[in-house]
Amino acid sequence: MLEKVVIANRGEIALRVLRACKALGIKTVAVHSSVDKDLMHVRLSDESVCIGPPSSTDSYLNVPSIISAMEVTDADAVHPGYGFLSENADFAEQVENSGFVFIGPQAETIRMMGNKVSAIELMRKAGVPTVPGSNGPLDNNNDRTLALAKEIGYPVIIKAAAGGGGRGMRVVHNEAALLKGVYVTQTEAKSFFGSGVVYLEKFLENPRHVEIQVLGDGQGNAIHLGDRDCSMQRRHQKVLEEAPAPNIPAAIRAEVAETCVQACKNLNYRGAGTLEFLYEDEAFYFIEMNTRVQVEHPVTEMVTGVDIVREQLLIAGGASLSLKQEDVKFTGHAFECRINAEDPVSFLPSPGKVNLFHAPGGIGVRVESHLYSGYIVPPHYDSLIAKLICYGDDREQALIRMQIALDELLIDGIKSNIPLQRELVRDSEFHIGGVNIHYLEEKLSS
Repeated sequence: MLEKVVIANRGEIALRVLRACKALGIKTVAVHSSVDKDLMHVRLSDESVCIGPPSSTDSYLNVPSIISAMEVTDADAVHPGYGFLSENADFAEQVENSGFVFIGPQAETIRMMGNKVSAIELMRKAGVPTVPGSNGPLDNNNDRTLALAKEIGYPVIIKAAAGGGGRGMRVVHNEAALLKGVYVTQTEAKSFFGSGVVYLEKFLENPRHVEIQVLGDGQGNAIHLGDRDCSMQRRHQKVLEEAPAPNIPAAIRAEVAETCVQACKNLNYRGAGTLEFLYEDEAFYFIEMNTRVQVEHPVTEMVTGVDIVREQLLIAGGASLSLKQEDVKFTGHAFECRINAEDPVSFLPSPGKVNLFHAPGGIGVRVESHLYSGYIVPPHYDSLIAKLICYGDDREQALIRMQIALDELLIDGIKSNIPLQRELVRDSEFHIGGVNIHYLEEKLSS
């Protein structure tokens, strides 16, 4: 068992990790920027260390400062949460080389899955279904590139191998635009990610975004915790998620989950991870793997009863998986609405003082947030300020509870996207279930 963990993150996920540590009797160290000294998890942690000024580059992304904080507090391990350094293989490597435990996969696994070309190849070998594509990076042979695109069939999408966050992608609808599209994407990828390697895939026109949650202990054991639908997106950023994904045949659902487990066993995967897919016409297509805990992990916890962060901590401490696949029971349905500090119409960030914060309650309602009345939301970081999760015996009950909870949720003093979320959970198409990844963008532009 780990004895002391540095929480190298901020906001709601830092508070979530702190709670899991406390439940296991693990001491906590909150590392924070100077502007985050009043964060709730900083107030509640056993120790705290300021690691730099407000800029994330000089604080939450400052590897020497974080490792130094681990040394001076005599910590055992670091939990990176999500974002920031959570999928930085160099950070994981430096942590391990310094004699500490990185709560996540091994650095080589992060590095391998962070490169989408190698990730797709590895998944293909494990039997995980993938999108038809170039099966590797594009080279300077224009004739080969044109032939590949013709074989795949237009439209195609050019993707940066090291891309992420909606960047490094370009859709091409015909041969005339292909070579220029490849050049522009390579140039952007080199600028954004430091690597100009790109590859080609079939562009699915109306897919859903469905992902599979997995756990592995690095000792050859792995399980899945079912799937989530994250198709309600704006600019490739998830807005509203649910588990399980609605309207997917049971046999297809079970088959893809089993291939994910096999892939994790092949990787000897350690910790929590998520395999992301596009789903169209009753077929799954792997697109990438996130080697960390997801923002939307609570919906999976609600329908399985499995504490994913607790499992991360136990695995990092050297324990084998506490569950076998047959132990995982799926019951009910859950939704998560991401609450952001932003204008609900223009989507511009809305930092400032929270005059009043009131969290909703009731059966099946869970709130993950670092807000409190009087807290000042800084302008330096991601706009996520709360996650509202509602569970029900079925999808209908969970959706009704979410509607009620959103009406109760009060954040006064700054703007938020609560009005948009209230509209989405009453949307007739969303009520049916199974909207595609373009639905929200089209709804907002109509």
